[in-house]
Amino acid sequence: MRLDKLLANMGYGSRKEIKKICRTGMVTVDGKPAKDSSMHVDPDVQVVEIEGERVIYREFVYIMMNKPDGVISATEDMLEETVVDLLDEYYYNFEVFPVGRLDKDTEGLLVLTNDGKLAHELLSPKKHVPKRYYAQVRGVVTEKDGEAFKRGVVLDDGYHTMPAELTILESGDVSEIELVIYEGKYHQVKRMFEAVGKKVVYLKRLAMGELELDPELEPGEYRELTEEELLLLRPSAASKDVE
Repeated sequence: MRLDKLLANMGYGSRKEIKKICRTGMVTVDGKPAKDSSMHVDPDVQVVEIEGERVIYREFVYIMMNKPDGVISATEDMLEETVVDLLDEYYYNFEVFPVGRLDKDTEGLLVLTNDGKLAHELLSPKKHVPKRYYAQVRGVVTEKDGEAFKRGVVLDDGYHTMPAELTILESGDVSEIELVIYEGKYHQVKRMFEAVGKKVVYLKRLAMGELELDPELEPGEYRELTEEELLLLRPSAASKDVE
C-alpha cells in the first residue's frame, strides 16, 4: 500500500501533512529515508519508522461496546449522538462502524469494526447468528408465550418469525425474560411481545453468537476484543448457510 495511506490510517496526519513530513527525512523504510510519500510499502515485511519509532500497522480493529440508552447505532448524525461519537479519536482513522443496529433506547452488546467482510457474514440472513437479549416486559409472561415463540409469531406486518427461545426469569406485572432470536428484523423483540399482547419496557443485548457482553463494561464503555473473543465471533460468521 502507499506509504501516505498507511501513515494516514494510523493517525499521523493527512496525506498532505505526511508528504511534508516525508520531505524532512523523518520517515524511513528499512532504515532509508522515504522522501516520496507515494511509494508503496509492505507493512507486514518492511520496517516503517518515524523519528526512529516503529509504526505498527493495523488494518482492522474490533471493539466491544456496552451501548447506552439514548445513543443511536450509526457512524454520524446531524442531530443525535452516535456510538462512534463515544470512541476515542484514535479510532476515527479506522472508519469503524457498528455491526448491525440496536434501537436508540436499547442497551447492551454492540460490535464496532472496519472489517466489512466479518460484518457482512455476521449480518447475513442466511447465517442465522443467534442474538440473546434480556428484557423487562409489562405483563405476565407465561409458558404459553414461550410455546408461541418456539413456533414463531406473526408480526404486525404479517411476517412469521423464525422459532425463538424464551426463558422466563420472573413472571409478574413486569416480567423478566431472556430471549434468543436468529434473525434481526426491525424492532423484532419488541414486536414479538406485542404479537402476544405485551410491551417491552427495557431491552439489553447480552450476546451475539458465542460472544458475550463483558459484565465489567458500564453503559457507554468499550474496549477492543481479545483474540479469544474474536475467535468466538468468527465461527458464528463462518457457520454454514441455512436454507
